[in-house]
Amino acid sequence: MASYDRTLCVGGEWVPALSGETIEVRDPATGEVIGTSSVAGAADVDRAVVAAQEGFRRWNLLTADERCDILLRAAAIIDERTPAMAELLTREQGKPIPDSVKEIAFGAQVIRYYAEQGRRVWGSMRPTSRADIRSLVTWEPLGVVAAIVPWNYPVDLYAWKIGPALAAGNSVVVKPPTEAPLAIAEFVQCFLDAGIPEGVLSDLPGAFAAGSRLSEHPDVAAITATASTATGQAIMRSAASTMKRVTLELGGHSPFIVLDDADIAEAATAAARRSFSNAGQICIAVNRILVAESIADEFAEAVIAEARAITLGHGVEAGITGGPVTTAAVIEKSRRHIAEALASGAVLGTGGKNAEVRDGLDATMFFEPTVLDRVSADALVMHEETFGPLVAVHRFAAGTDVAELANRGDYGLAAYVYGNDLDRAWGVAERIHAGGVGVNINDVSELQAPFGGWKMSGFGRELGPEGLQGMMQQRHIRLRRRHA
Repeated sequence: MASYDRTLCVGGEWVPALSGETIEVRDPATGEVIGTSSVAGAADVDRAVVAAQEGFRRWNLLTADERCDILLRAAAIIDERTPAMAELLTREQGKPIPDSVKEIAFGAQVIRYYAEQGRRVWGSMRPTSRADIRSLVTWEPLGVVAAIVPWNYPVDLYAWKIGPALAAGNSVVVKPPTEAPLAIAEFVQCFLDAGIPEGVLSDLPGAFAAGSRLSEHPDVAAITATASTATGQAIMRSAASTMKRVTLELGGHSPFIVLDDADIAEAATAAARRSFSNAGQICIAVNRILVAESIADEFAEAVIAEARAITLGHGVEAGITGGPVTTAAVIEKSRRHIAEALASGAVLGTGGKNAEVRDGLDATMFFEPTVLDRVSADALVMHEETFGPLVAVHRFAAGTDVAELANRGDYGLAAYVYGNDLDRAWGVAERIHAGGVGVNINDVSELQAPFGGWKMSGFGRELGPEGLQGMMQQRHIRLRRRHA
């Protein structure tokens, strides 16, 4: 495979970082260097924001239809280049090719959705207290928007952020992750090739210095980020100095409730998929399964069988259903949670150690999908996000208020409820403190519906019309007529 060497996109051109700093991008499955990326610092952010201010003036002068045409062209180019981008994404991030294809395809779909939504923004004429007064309310763009994208779903979450921001008429400066910057760079090139004006979209892979400067920059009107809760708190503190708008999708700790009338096979398959897809590196991954005691033995056996059926290997190979973790820290945290749970009485159902993989792969980055059974409600894994290939099964007795059990903890991003009595399952779902609840489905994301968290999982919403509104502000013009 050819080496991919990327610089920064500033003012419509690919340029080196002012510091000259670069980083090697490695395939987590093999340790092989697959490319390099420039690393942005605070000075690079400053020059990108200057370019973005000029880009905003150009972009905002276009009609919604003109912006729509450019975004639709970009989406079409993304579709054409998806196979090559998917392989690049798999090699830098680790997920299997089918999952990379799905991620990029959904990213293109998000761009198309907001391209059209941007044409449907309208104002209103409001009732007034006097016959000679008119009140007009319009929606306007914010200006320069900053975005911070994580490494677990870099292309997907990149699209979630730039789609509504661009459709609303803003320019965007994005800080992709240094762990997985290459597929995003190819995604950006699609917009450049589609004719997006200079300065409207900047690409600045970087670390703390770049992110900190974006969140504090006086000429950045808003910042949207998917990050850990600790990082989100730091962004809030930094953004407060300029009172910029903040949208944060932060950590999660999703419960998966299995009621005593659930279809056990269906629930086990769904739980395993949401627990171990992308090596568990998902904000809405299933972290803890709360299963009715009366069916717990059968369910635990079923979910263990699902975990053992995952075929680990290099994601570019056919038949692989599970890849490596992206960073070694994921395995370190998984081991810590496993050890603490076992010490407090949990039973290891399967996994718990590094996986055996073929020669040529880096075994230190592959960890067996792990199921812990009979986990205490007080165990660390029941309260702290693992963000790895580990799920804990807790058995609850008849009469337990399972919604109250699910609500324990600081997070509220997603939750899942499985049960054949829909009225009963729905009743449980309505009492769960989370931004999204799946009832007999293991995904809470839907393009036309809002996505975001409660409590320590953040605030603000992405996707749906709400995602577009979050990238705009309202203006009220109150006008007095002089003549009847």
